[in-house]
Amino acid sequence: MTAISRSGNGRRSVATLICGALAAGGLAAAGAATLAPGAAYASSHREAPLISGTPQYDNTDVYAFVSPDHAGTTTIVANWIPFEEPAGGPNFFPFAEDAQYDLHIDNNGDAKEDLTFRYTFKTHVKNKKTFLYNTGAVDSLYDPDLNVTQTYDLELLKLKKGKVAHKTKIADDVPVAPSNVGKASMPNYKKLRDQAIYKLPNGAKTFAGQADDPFFLDLRVFDLLYGGDLSEVGNDTLKGYNVNSIALQVPSDMIIEHKNQPIVGIWSTTQRQNAEGYYSQVSRLGNPLVNEVVNPIKDKDRFNASQPKDDGQFLKNVTNPELPKLIEAIYKIKAPAEPRNDLVDVFLKGVKGLNQPPYVTPSEELRLNTSIKPTASPKRLGVLDGDNAGFPNGRRLTDDVIDASLQVVEGELVGSKNDLGDAVDKNDKNFEKSFPYVALPTEGSRGASAKSGADVRSQLGDALTGSESNTALIASSAGAGAAGILLIGGGLMWWRGRRRAY
Repeated sequence: MTAISRSGNGRRSVATLICGALAAGGLAAAGAATLAPGAAYASSHREAPLISGTPQYDNTDVYAFVSPDHAGTTTIVANWIPFEEPAGGPNFFPFAEDAQYDLHIDNNGDAKEDLTFRYTFKTHVKNKKTFLYNTGAVDSLYDPDLNVTQTYDLELLKLKKGKVAHKTKIADDVPVAPSNVGKASMPNYKKLRDQAIYKLPNGAKTFAGQADDPFFLDLRVFDLLYGGDLSEVGNDTLKGYNVNSIALQVPSDMIIEHKNQPIVGIWSTTQRQNAEGYYSQVSRLGNPLVNEVVNPIKDKDRFNASQPKDDGQFLKNVTNPELPKLIEAIYKIKAPAEPRNDLVDVFLKGVKGLNQPPYVTPSEELRLNTSIKPTASPKRLGVLDGDNAGFPNGRRLTDDVIDASLQVVEGELVGSKNDLGDAVDKNDKNFEKSFPYVALPTEGSRGASAKSGADVRSQLGDALTGSESNTALIASSAGAGAAGILLIGGGLMWWRGRRRAY
């Protein structure tokens, strides 16, 4: 199959937008569903019953692309902890200490990992007698006022036939960028982000910390595909929410099999430690939306615990996807004929002549041809719009995977031309131009600056912001607190005087 070139800019009717939104989620998922229920973890914004209750271990998305500003390198971004409310203190959003956060590389197409980059985290607390995440304005990652911090170790595992043959620690005690508490607590968060970028040997880089959720889509399709009411289509459900990101940039020749085979398969997993000290896989993600929309409820948890080599067991979920049938039932758009071998080719093998490795074993992996140079003007529909540097050849942050997947699921590659989408075409925040590329996280405080003194702002931060109607209440509270302190102080002086009298 060759890349398809089309404008993707045609006018879309309301109905088209709606079913696009509905199908968009299912489309990508449908492609992934073909994969085995094994270790592959689909885009997981609460996609399976068990993992939805443990967000620290929930992998939300994986991105992989040739670095646009650093020739010869590949960047992988994996995110965890969906729907982080920016003001969700006082504990905010640390990585789990009893987890292994892994980035896996299959460089020969056999559905088995050849390289694994493993991140493990530790939490450090300076003062356990306060509830505060930070006790003053934070100027750097090493600021004594940053009360709760995290560091991580990074290991490289080399495997043969699924067994670890060699393990090397390539980074030790690297600082994590903290949650963005707010402008009073972290007046220059960009500085903290930059300090968390760590240089590795051979020009590689690593980063871990909070970021704006880069996935843009309208998740309200789960309300029965809008129930036929398209008046609210086009809302970016993830706008304003953050995630925890791990980003890794490495020389491409470090992860490929050899120069004549530049295609790699990439996915991420989370292993959680049990009471006996053993680790088991609880989350997995390669292509987006696979476990959300492709797999039925009975398969979701099993899929999250499985390996790509076992993905054949879920083939029927891909060849006979549920989503097109739902769209046909509600919006009368005829579902493409089954079995859907076109979905198997695109999402389980890779596009032939572009990112399909020789002798490929069908499996749910995000496949990237590292020899395709990035384009100066990326097109959001990627390969569907003639931009071979984009999805499903890897996944860039700007790729509109919902629209692209939806169009493929609804038969774009088998003669059913369409321009479906969810009317959310870009992220709400601009991405960075350099590593780690993800946008800065939304801050916990988004109101006007407090009018009180700097010392008070640094201690109480954004709690002092508000409208004029709240000023009297704040002043009254402050006055009451001051009166209380005076009473307590007077009581202590009286008590000490009584003791001296005896």
